[in-house]
Amino acid sequence: MKLNSTTFRIQAIISLVFIFISTYLSLSQTQEWIVYNASGIYILSLAEEGDYLWVGTYGGGLVKLNKLTGEFIVYGKWNSKLPHNRVNAIAIDGQGNKWIGTDGGGLAKFDGVKWTVYKTSNSGLPNDSVYAIAIDGQGNKWIGTYGGGLAKFDGVNWTVYKTSNSGLPSNYVRAIAIDGQGNKWIGTESYRNGRNYVGGGLAKFDGVKWTVYNTSNSGLPSNDVTAIAIDGQGNKWIGTWGGGLAKLARVWLWWRWTVYNTSNSGLPSNYVNAIAIDAQGNKWIGTFRGGLAKLARVWLWWRWTVYNTSNSGLPGDDVWAIAIDGLGNKWIGTGAILEGGSGLAKFDGVNWTVYKTSNSGLPFNYVRAIAIDAQGNKWIGTWRGLAKFDGVNWTVYKTSNSGLPDNWVEAIAIDGQGNKWIGTSWGGLAKFDGVNWTVYNTSNSGLPGNWVCAIAIDRQGNKWIGTDGGGLAKFDGVNWTVYNTSNSGLPDNRVWAIAIDAQGNKWIGTGDRYEGGEGLAKFDGVKWAVYNTENSGLPGNYVGAIAIDGQGNKWIGTGGGLAKFDGVNWTVYNTENSGLPSNAVYAIAIDEQRNKWIGTEYGGLAKFDGVKWTVYNTSNSGLPDNEVYAIAIDAQGNKWIGTEWRGLAVYREGGVKLK
Repeated sequence: MKLNSTTFRIQAIISLVFIFISTYLSLSQTQEWIVYNASGIYILSLAEEGDYLWVGTYGGGLVKLNKLTGEFIVYGKWNSKLPHNRVNAIAIDGQGNKWIGTDGGGLAKFDGVKWTVYKTSNSGLPNDSVYAIAIDGQGNKWIGTYGGGLAKFDGVNWTVYKTSNSGLPSNYVRAIAIDGQGNKWIGTESYRNGRNYVGGGLAKFDGVKWTVYNTSNSGLPSNDVTAIAIDGQGNKWIGTWGGGLAKLARVWLWWRWTVYNTSNSGLPSNYVNAIAIDAQGNKWIGTFRGGLAKLARVWLWWRWTVYNTSNSGLPGDDVWAIAIDGLGNKWIGTGAILEGGSGLAKFDGVNWTVYKTSNSGLPFNYVRAIAIDAQGNKWIGTWRGLAKFDGVNWTVYKTSNSGLPDNWVEAIAIDGQGNKWIGTSWGGLAKFDGVNWTVYNTSNSGLPGNWVCAIAIDRQGNKWIGTDGGGLAKFDGVNWTVYNTSNSGLPDNRVWAIAIDAQGNKWIGTGDRYEGGEGLAKFDGVKWAVYNTENSGLPGNYVGAIAIDGQGNKWIGTGGGLAKFDGVNWTVYNTENSGLPSNAVYAIAIDEQRNKWIGTEYGGLAKFDGVKWTVYNTSNSGLPDNEVYAIAIDAQGNKWIGTEWRGLAVYREGGVKLK
C-alpha cells in the first residue's frame, strides 16, 4: 500500500517518537541501565481513552501516548509504583482510573498521580499474575488471574471464584467480557492434570448461575479461550488458541455456533489473540503468526481481508492487542520475539502509521556472545548476525554482506593483533581482520566440527576451539591438533566453555544443558584430569561457563549450580545455600573489584562479592530478560549483558559510562 509524501513524513516523525520511547525506557532508569533491542517493544495490551492511548508492554512498562501530539510518558518500576514491567491487561473505569494487570506484580490502580497496588499479600487478589480485567455497570472490577481464578472487587470487598468454590472451569482466566444484561463471559485455559490437559472453555456467569461451554458439550472449537468480544446484536465472538474463531448467536430459543478456521474461511491462523468490533460491526481479529484479519458483512456474505507484514504496513504478524478509537482508527499491538519484528501500528482504513520501537542496530534479540576489543568496541554475536558497536554507531555483518559463514554466532574471541575469531553454529570458524574474512570449516581445514561453541586464545597465540560433537581443536595458524574422546582424555566431544589459567592449563567445560555431560577437564598440554559429580565437588556435569579470578580460583557454571575450585577445595553455591537465583549458570565474568557476575537461566543476573549476593531481574531492575547467556565488562566497568530474547543490556552502578 503506497503512502503519499506527507503521510510518509508523518510516519517518519512518529517513528522517531517511539525510538525515543525505547531510549527513555533505558535512560530513565537512573542512567544505570540501558537496553538495546532489535525487535523493539513487544506490545501486550492497549486501552483507548480519548486523545490518549495506554500501551502495555512486555518488559517495557506502561506507556501513555498522546495520539494527537505524539507526546508520551513512560511508567516503569524504575520511575513509578508500577509493580512489574510486563503489563498484560489495562481497563479504564468511569472516573478515569487505570486498572493495570501485571505478570507477577499484581493489580495496580493509577489515577494519574497516585498508585495503589493490590497483591496477594495485601488484598484478596488470588494470584499476582493478572491477565484480564473488565469493569461492569456498577463499577465492579472483574479480574482474571493466571492460576488463581476470577476475582470481583467492588473497591472494598473481594470475592474470589475458583474451580473449588464455583462453576469456573479453570483457574487460568485469559479473557473477560460483559454483555448488555450484565452477564460475565469468561474465557479460560485448560490446565495439566497429570499427563492430560483438562478443564478450560468458556463460562457464563449471571451472578448466581454458571454455564460452561467446552468442546464436549458445545460447538466451541478449543478449550483454550483467549479473547471475547460482544457485538451490537449480542453475539459472542470467541477467539481460541488452536481452534480458530467461534461465533455464539442466539436464534429464537436456541444457541447457534459458527466456527471459522483456516480450512473453512479466510482466517489466517487458528490462534486468535485479540478481537475488536468497530462501529460498522466489522470484526478485527489479531492472530499469532497470521497477522490481522477483518471480517466484514457485505450484503448477505462475509468478506475476509487479511493484513500481514508482506502486504501491508503491519510491523509484525503476531498481533496481541487491538483498540479502536472514536475516529475509527485501529491501533494494533504486535510482538514477535523470534522474527524480530514488533511495535505499534495505526490503521485508518487506507494508510498505516508504524511506531517503530527498535533503538539500535542490533540484528536480533537473542545474544549469545560478547567480546570487547582494545579500542572499546563491543562485538556482539546474535542468532541473526554479528554486530559491532562503538558506543554510537552500529555495524552489522551477515552472510549477505560479509564473509561471515553463518548468521548464528555462538562465540567470539579477539587475539593480540586485533583479529576477531568468530564461532558459528553451522558455518564453522571465521577470522576477521577488519577487512578480510577467512573461514575454516570441516571441508577446508582440520576443524573437527562446524558448530563452534567456545574459543580461547593462549599466550602463544594458539586458538583453542570447542565444538558441539567434534571435540576440541588447537590451531596455531598453520597446524590443527584435534582432541576428542577417542584420542585423548577429553571426557565429552561437546565443548561449551574454555578458560586458560596463568600456568597455561586449559579448563574445558563439556556436556549438554538438557542431557547432562561428562564434566570439567583440565589439560596441561600433556596430561588430562577430569572432574565430575562422582569424583569431585562439581555440582553438575554440564559445564557451560568458566572464569578464573586473580587468585587462580576457577569459577565454574553448571546445570546444578556454581562451583569455586582453588585446585584442592570445592565450594558450591546453589539456590538452597546461597543467593544464587537459579542453578543453571550460563555466563560468568569477574570485575576489577573481584565481584563475580553470574548469568543464569530464568533467574536473571547475580553479583557475588564473596559474601553478599545481589540479584537483578526483570522485576527489580532494568534487566530485560531473566535468561542471561553472555556477560562482558569493559574498561569503564560497564557490564554488557546478553539475554536470550530481549536484547542487550548495559549496567553500571552509579551510571553507565559510554565513550
